[in-house]
Amino acid sequence: MFFLKNQNIALGLALLAIIFLSQFNFKANEAEIPILGFHGILDDKASVIFSPEESLHYPQRDLEELLEDLIRNDYWFLTTQDLYDFFLKRAKKIPKEYLKKKPIMLSIDDGHKTIHTNLLPILYKLEKKYNQKIKVVLFINPGTFPKQKSKSLTHLGCQELREGLKHGFYDIQSHGMNHQNLTKLSSQEIVYELVQAQTKLRECTKDLDPQKKVASHFAYPYGAYNERVKSYVSKYYLSSYLYNDKILSLACKKKFYEIPRLTVSRGTSFLELIRKSEGMYQLKNESKCQETKPAKNKKK
Repeated sequence: MFFLKNQNIALGLALLAIIFLSQFNFKANEAEIPILGFHGILDDKASVIFSPEESLHYPQRDLEELLEDLIRNDYWFLTTQDLYDFFLKRAKKIPKEYLKKKPIMLSIDDGHKTIHTNLLPILYKLEKKYNQKIKVVLFINPGTFPKQKSKSLTHLGCQELREGLKHGFYDIQSHGMNHQNLTKLSSQEIVYELVQAQTKLRECTKDLDPQKKVASHFAYPYGAYNERVKSYVSKYYLSSYLYNDKILSLACKKKFYEIPRLTVSRGTSFLELIRKSEGMYQLKNESKCQETKPAKNKKK
């Protein structure tokens, strides 16, 4: 009898430990959210010799491997509005089906054509294979849209953006009208870059975006900002993103206009990306809650 009583107590304590650890793991996952910052997507047959700009682009095959790994490990691919509503502002409760998933955001800047030619086919392929749709945040400069019916060899056009949005893969947000360093512009020029980008992106997608979620969030071109720029951005956008190789820690004071992103380039190994996506990436031994300083002309 004494043995059975002790056994029941031990089982009860073990059950409590499992419940505690599961809650702890969820809170740990919730406390840090990796936001990966990509640019163009390199074709598998790309030349070994590449330009400085292409050094920021990521190999297609490696990206597909990463995405497949994230699906298998039950990640939740956040949109900018998801991050804002569920984690930053906490205006909405996380749906039950996402409670045990690990949140991550995949973002791509500048609207390079290779998003359409090299990424979109992967998204279609993985959706068919796993019956899961991957959401990708695109920070776009509509000033690079090709004129009228001409097709650009380097950047996405409106119709190409619409395809990915219509099929539920893209979260289209603003990167300024012409990818200008906003810290070097006059107040009037800053307003033009912010408002015109928002207007053009919403014109392109208005019938597909009745709630006007397109161009509600912003990423600073070159990662460059200061207090003046931030004050203007806050008038037209709900949040804005940096490019500073830091991970988002929700334990820190919430700064809707200084959301950090992890940098990804051609030289970033697959293992390093996995470490970043799992929140295991140590960033130069700096405190994750350290005060963020406005960036200067970071090459991007």
